[in-house]
Amino acid sequence: MSISPFGLLDDGAAVERIEIDSGGVTLGVLTLGATIQDLQVDTGKGAQRRVLGFAQLSDYRAHSPYFGCIAGRYANRIAEGICRIDGKTYQLTRNEAGRTHLHGGERGFSHRIWSLRDQGPSHVTLELQSAHGEEGYPGNLLARCTYRVTGDGEITLELGATTDRATIVNLAAHSYFNLDLDEGAENILDHLLEVPAAHYLPVDAHLIPTGEIAAVGGTPFDFRVARSIRAAGDSPSAYDHNLVLARKRLAEPRPVARLIGPLSGTMLEIRSTEPGLQFYDGARVGPLVPGHDGRRYGAYAGLCLEPQNFPDAPNRPDFPDPVLRPGESYRQVTVYRFSGV
Repeated sequence: MSISPFGLLDDGAAVERIEIDSGGVTLGVLTLGATIQDLQVDTGKGAQRRVLGFAQLSDYRAHSPYFGCIAGRYANRIAEGICRIDGKTYQLTRNEAGRTHLHGGERGFSHRIWSLRDQGPSHVTLELQSAHGEEGYPGNLLARCTYRVTGDGEITLELGATTDRATIVNLAAHSYFNLDLDEGAENILDHLLEVPAAHYLPVDAHLIPTGEIAAVGGTPFDFRVARSIRAAGDSPSAYDHNLVLARKRLAEPRPVARLIGPLSGTMLEIRSTEPGLQFYDGARVGPLVPGHDGRRYGAYAGLCLEPQNFPDAPNRPDFPDPVLRPGESYRQVTVYRFSGV
């Protein structure tokens, strides 16, 4: 385990980088956004990178499409930024085209410096205080994020939160995966994806769920049998949808996705407690600056598989309840396991 400076924000606040490793996995985590800045896995060809990211803080500040961060207080989108809790309406920041609330607002958790609370050779715990009224949210919230690198190529992410008044919480890890980066793959369209979801959430033109919970059968959203992402065609933004895994959060993680890089032969298996999996194909990726190793990231350079609650759940009573109350604890556990096919 090592801690090193990563840069300063405009107000002089310092951002640190914590590196942990075990079992053939090395993880670099920033205190800004509790961000996975780098993830490398030992292979027969040496250590290989598996996520998109930047080497400089300034690039995260100016060009990052949420690379590797923890999104919150409510990840994903809320229609018109409207949040209703116990009959009271709250107006959240509308930070996406002046219409929707996205990933917690203008200064969501991805833009905040988390405090380092505990660390060891193979784990790090970060904490964030979010005040009542920030971005329009009710309640003083304490959020916690622990990354733990274990044997057999595993990373365990545990997210937690408590509040002093009723609020909404939906935290999500937002890494962009490309399992063939070091094999020279410029996109993820030939990756094989399997997700055991029989339903998905159709969206409107603003990527807000329509309210329908639709069957995946006969649609491009059927990944119950592993297939390439390219199989559905290359139309822009084909995928930025929630795949429905369950109707409520479970106590223990179960399999939610399997991804295979055909060039590297790397397999990523994801298990999680969450009821939904947001699948974004990275169609709009294209930062103006290079990423790790000077690589230029273009459209589909990496994909996101984000275990979480359903988008716009605060306005959809038939979606899993996103409300957290005093005396309760929010808890998400997601496990990522890398191996050879």
